[in-house]
Amino acid sequence: MRAPFLYSAYVGLSMLLVPFAARSTIAKLRAADVPSLRAHERLGNASEDRPEGTLIWFHAASVGESLSVLALITRMGVALPDAHFLITSGTATSATLIAQRMPPRSQHQFAPLDAPGPLKRFLKHWRPNAAVFVESELWPQMLRRTRATGAAMALVNARLSERSIKSWAKRPKLAAYILDVFDLILTQNDAMAEAMVRIHAPAPRVARGQNLKSFAGPLPTDEDLIFEARAKLGHRPVWIAASTHAGEEQIVLAAHKKLRETSPDLLLILVPRHPERATEVVQYIAETGMEYTRRSRGDLPEKAVYLADTLGELGNWFALSDIVFLGGSLLPIGGHNPFEVAQSGATVLSGNHVFNFAETFSAMEAAGAARIVSGSDDLAAQVDTLLRDTAIREMAVKAAQNFATQETDKLDTIATRLINALSLT
Repeated sequence: MRAPFLYSAYVGLSMLLVPFAARSTIAKLRAADVPSLRAHERLGNASEDRPEGTLIWFHAASVGESLSVLALITRMGVALPDAHFLITSGTATSATLIAQRMPPRSQHQFAPLDAPGPLKRFLKHWRPNAAVFVESELWPQMLRRTRATGAAMALVNARLSERSIKSWAKRPKLAAYILDVFDLILTQNDAMAEAMVRIHAPAPRVARGQNLKSFAGPLPTDEDLIFEARAKLGHRPVWIAASTHAGEEQIVLAAHKKLRETSPDLLLILVPRHPERATEVVQYIAETGMEYTRRSRGDLPEKAVYLADTLGELGNWFALSDIVFLGGSLLPIGGHNPFEVAQSGATVLSGNHVFNFAETFSAMEAAGAARIVSGSDDLAAQVDTLLRDTAIREMAVKAAQNFATQETDKLDTIATRLINALSLT
């Protein structure tokens, strides 16, 4: 297929802009304490050797996308015991979390910029036998140059925003040229499969898959920390508000203050999605008049509120309660992965803005594994019910655990489908 003019123009423009993009992206990684050697991976300069044998490259953009494929890589690794895996992402946070949960025979690198020089260096060094791209990672040169190496390619967990779909639809030749690289496109749902075909993805290679974020493996835990926290808590009742965003902490804290009127010993573990917002969240807590302790100071859970303002410790907090409220859902943010909560052995509460996980929440709600709340008063009422009624809470927790088991069983099917499509057997 001949390259359309827009693609050629994009290549030319990227060559002009790459020095500026490189300076900005490397500076951002260095500011996040990423070593210079690793930051320069963005220019295609590898910091590790390529392993011998078959190498399967997985590329994801950020934290959620990166973590969503780790369980899939693990399952593929079982089926392909001689294969190795390269995981690329673009942020320092994703690199840190991937390192904590790295599957066997895997390596992480920062993704090369979508420009000729970085991509040539990257592909020459790594020589992937197959490449799997996640969600909306449709970088034109990365896709076409990878295909030119002869690597088999797939897009998994495909999800484009309405804005992206409309943009691609206006450029049909470019869309067809880019999407033709894939041997398989697995979407999150039927609607997205139809949308991909509308923007000229090859219809015979498009199929509905599953939301891979529903298959993320169990969160890492520190058993010593959990033991210390439980010893500190004793028999105090605890609930958790995790992955909250700006504008949500005030709602959660209002619910907690209301709950403490009848349960004065109740503790809230508050885990902001972005720990760097801790100073802002401390101010919100102070405005309620409730006392608090902070994880970043080395404190253990006590007082009225425990601010868990560190990264990568969510599994420890989930282990301390059967009741978890997931943020990113009281405002139109899209929600966060409820499967991680279910795997931890807790039931899920969430606001109704969960469009990123609509199918998952719908199934969990139907199974009794999740509850949707509409605001502060409703959140307080639902938490109160779960705290006071042991039978209801135990049924909700059991439903969540059963849901997690059933969903995990589907992952083998997806791994097998991907292995066959990429001719890896």
